[in-house]
Amino acid sequence: MKFSDLRIVLVGPLPPPAGGMANQTRQLGELLRQEGAQVEVVQVNAPYRPAWAEKLKGVRALFRLAPYVAHLWRAAGRANLMHVMANSGWSWHLFAAPAIWIGSLRGTPVVVNYRGGEAEPFLRRSADRVRATMGRAAMLVLPSGFLKDVFGRFGMEGRIVSNIIDLSRFRPSDPGRRPAAHIVVARNLETIYGIDTALRAFARIAAARPEAVLSVAGTGPQAGELQALARELGVADKVRFTGRLDRDQMAALYRDADLTLNPSRVDNMPNSVLEALASGVPTVTTDVGGIPYIVEHDVTALMVPPDDPQAMAEAALRCLNDPGLAARLSQAGQADVRRYAWSAVRNELLAAYADASAAAWRRK
Repeated sequence: MKFSDLRIVLVGPLPPPAGGMANQTRQLGELLRQEGAQVEVVQVNAPYRPAWAEKLKGVRALFRLAPYVAHLWRAAGRANLMHVMANSGWSWHLFAAPAIWIGSLRGTPVVVNYRGGEAEPFLRRSADRVRATMGRAAMLVLPSGFLKDVFGRFGMEGRIVSNIIDLSRFRPSDPGRRPAAHIVVARNLETIYGIDTALRAFARIAAARPEAVLSVAGTGPQAGELQALARELGVADKVRFTGRLDRDQMAALYRDADLTLNPSRVDNMPNSVLEALASGVPTVTTDVGGIPYIVEHDVTALMVPPDDPQAMAEAALRCLNDPGLAARLSQAGQADVRRYAWSAVRNELLAAYADASAAAWRRK
C-alpha cells in the first residue's frame, strides 16, 4: 500500500481554536496530502449554521450534529479508509462513535486514533459502550504506551502510532540569543492543567529571580480566576496571559523562552511538552499520566509531583541557575524528540492503515 492509493476521511476538530488535537488534525491532513493521499476532512467543531444557533444552549448540539452526520455518511461512501481523532466524554459519544458506526455501515475501514488524557476515568464509566463501538472499528491506534496500557486494562488492544511534531516549525532559537528568565506555560486554562500551581511556583521563582517573567499561552474557563490569583500573589505585573496562539506564534514564543512549565494534574502525551523539547527549551513537568512515557527525569526534563509549587519552583530554579544543566536537558530533548518527526512516524502510520484495511477485508 502507498499513501497515494488512499482516499481518506479524516474526522476531527480544526482550528480555531488552535488546541492540541485540532493542530494534529490539520497537520495530519496536510502531511497526508503531501504524500499523495486524497483527504476529506469532516470537522467535528464546524461553525454553527445558522450562526444564531450557538446561543441556544441545550439544543445547539443538534444544529452541529445533524450536518456532521450527513457529511460523514456522504464522505464515508467516497473513501476507502476513515481516520477518526477521538477523545473522552461527550466528544466520544457525539462525534467519534457516530463516525465509527457510519464507517462500519458503509463498509469503510475505520482507524480510531484516541488521544484523550482522561481515558481511565472515562473508560471506568463507559467501557462497555466503548467496547461495543470499537468492535466496529478496524484498528485502535494510540500515541503512547501509557494509553495502550490503559485500554489494555479494559480489554481493548491498541497499536502505538506517535504524535507528529513539525521540527521545521518548532526549532531552537538562533545561536547568540542572550538567556534571560522567560518562563512559558502552554496549556488551556482549565483545572486539570494546574495553572494555579504554575503561578504559585512562579511567585517563588520571582522572589529568587526578580527579572523572571511568565507567559501563559492558552484560553479557558479559569482565565479570570487565574488572573486574580496572579494579583493575589503579587506577580501580576510579571505575568502575561497571551490568550490562544496559533502554531507559528507558539513556535516563536518557545524560541523566546528559557524554560517551560507543564503543571498538569492529568495528562497523556502533551504536544506542548514535545514542542518545547523540539524548540530546545528545558522543561519542568509534573510526573502524571503518560508523561513518564515521553520524558526521562534529569535526562530530557525535570519531573516533579503534581500540586507541589515548591518542588516545581525548586526544579525551575535549578535550570535557571545552572546553564550546564539547562544545556544538557536541551540537547537531550532535541535528540529524543526526533522520533516524533514525520519522517519517523509516516511508515508507522502507513503500516497501520495497511493492516486496518486488511483486517476489514478479512471480516467481509
